[in-house]
Amino acid sequence: MAEARLSSKGATVNHEMVRLIEPLIPALRRYARALMRERAAADDLVQDCLERAISRWHQRRPTDDARAWVFTILHNLAMTRLRRAAQRPVHVALDDADAANLASAAPQEQSLRHRDLLNALAQLPDEQRTVLLLVTVEELSYADAARVLDVPIGTIMSRLSRARERLAKLMSAEPRAYVSPPYFRSVK
Repeated sequence: MAEARLSSKGATVNHEMVRLIEPLIPALRRYARALMRERAAADDLVQDCLERAISRWHQRRPTDDARAWVFTILHNLAMTRLRRAAQRPVHVALDDADAANLASAAPQEQSLRHRDLLNALAQLPDEQRTVLLLVTVEELSYADAARVLDVPIGTIMSRLSRARERLAKLMSAEPRAYVSPPYFRSVK
């Protein structure tokens, strides 16, 4: 049997589509997590992306790269969600907050470097961060990244260069030296 039916949307799933999309799921989750900065929101984003890709598979041009096409869907969904979230901030009461989000990691050097990298990435403008993630982490070609973001390749190269330069500056910045409080001695 070459095809199976999905019950939720009624879209037809064929083996070629599964063969092309399934290996992309880990990379989609990674990119979504970097964009959304929250595991649950990233998982929801990937789920919606996959549903959209499956239900609109027939609209994809056979000459299009499936990876770039699916990443474009994910990116566009993420940008829509981030714009909406910026318009209406969410407040969480301290009692309702997940304890895992309040905990801090052990102060090991690797975790600190990882945290510094994530903080430096967060300081990059969205345009630079998305290009950097697509090209370096997800290993999309400049042309595919340009298709995902719907910009010229020259813009990709320029943004990537600025992102790498700024990230290097942020990562090499010396942390503030800890200044100990002055010690007082008593004089009698």
